[in-house]
Amino acid sequence: MRPNQFLRFRDNHWHYKRRVPTRYAAFDDRGVVRFSLRTGSLDIARLRRDAQVQADDLFWASLIDIDGDPTEEGARRARDVAHGRYKAASLRALARGFTYASASELAERADIGDLVDRFRSVEDKDRGKPSAAEEAEAEAVLGGVDAPPLKISEAFDLYCEEIAIDELLSKSEMQKRLWKKTKKRGIQYFIDLVGDKPITSVTRQDARQYYNWWKDRLLPQPGKTPLSPNTANRDIGNVRVLFDAYFKHIGEEDRQNPFRNLSFKSKKSKGKVLPFEDEWVRKRILVPGQFDGINAEARHIMFALIETGCRPGEIGNLLEEDIILDHEVPHIKIRPKSNREIKTDASAREIPLIGVSLEAMKAFPKGFPRYRDKPDLLSANLMKAFEARKLFPSSKHKIYSFRHSFEKRMLEAGIDNDLRLTLMGHTNKRPAYGDGGSLAFRRDELLKIVHPFPEGVV
Repeated sequence: MRPNQFLRFRDNHWHYKRRVPTRYAAFDDRGVVRFSLRTGSLDIARLRRDAQVQADDLFWASLIDIDGDPTEEGARRARDVAHGRYKAASLRALARGFTYASASELAERADIGDLVDRFRSVEDKDRGKPSAAEEAEAEAVLGGVDAPPLKISEAFDLYCEEIAIDELLSKSEMQKRLWKKTKKRGIQYFIDLVGDKPITSVTRQDARQYYNWWKDRLLPQPGKTPLSPNTANRDIGNVRVLFDAYFKHIGEEDRQNPFRNLSFKSKKSKGKVLPFEDEWVRKRILVPGQFDGINAEARHIMFALIETGCRPGEIGNLLEEDIILDHEVPHIKIRPKSNREIKTDASAREIPLIGVSLEAMKAFPKGFPRYRDKPDLLSANLMKAFEARKLFPSSKHKIYSFRHSFEKRMLEAGIDNDLRLTLMGHTNKRPAYGDGGSLAFRRDELLKIVHPFPEGVV
């Protein structure tokens, strides 16, 4: 659409003027749709024009009669038309400078000035029965279309696409997919259990049924490992959040959430990850040829973890501008991007490169494109390589053990607690003073714990 398409300026106001498409002329006898956009601002006029274009397109598409189709497809199309009719009414009201409100909301609000403006904006041609277009106009301005009830799945789509948009703005595409996948899992379980009913008809009994379904899954079963209460609480919590967000979005903040106060008491985790001991790292991991056969990017990411204490994804997502090698103190920068979040605000930090980690980053000064935004693939490949070489001393050792080792080594070397928190990317509850020490200071402190390594490891 051209910038000023369907716009005309007359009498100090912008007007909308659009010819009815030929394919709909038999259904809409107006010939040309024209009315004032009630503004002299071109920017506002364009916004209202865009809303009217969408409203017209939805209106013309709805003129094809689909009543009488008893099939499931017919029911789906009928629902689509109902949603389209409501959306078109909202857009049409916006184009005329009003916020859409149902007739009952308008009556309850009782703003006489607003009501008078709305009635005046509805043209009365006094020519008998109004046309479909005139009825649509009146419905939009006077609130004649009730919002159709959304099914749970439709409410979830609305939540992802509109309500929770602020949560997604700074996420990468992978982070968005993971976020939606995690949220959808609990929603889909609930739909499978009670059906994809209108969200307004979900009851406390439905919520209790979902809670009891989870309770049965948490109880020990012969031959099965019971699920964690944390898993159940996460899925129940995501459904609870959906209900809260949706009803706040439609202005029903006082509606009681059917999932309120439904959760399981969490047990303390018994799966604590253990650190690698220094001797294990030096005699089993920092061995020339030990990682022959796995791809170079995964191998060098692993080496980069050892002396930085980074999370694997932090190294895998480094960009060329985050790897500073031509500096008095070579270092990396962990920082958020416009299209990728980091775990917490405290995770943003600068870490000097020393030892085997410095050599690893020299080998890949532009980062690791194979694993960028693919933390699951990186984790799977490293786990497979370590398990094949029997490099985990116990079942409680993981790739994350390098991060735990880094913190333990700093503690045992007497490195200041505030610096340890900074280098680990942990939140420091003390008031912030200074900058956490220069890069040279940080490097000199870390040199106290650096692993020696033989030539040919990297």
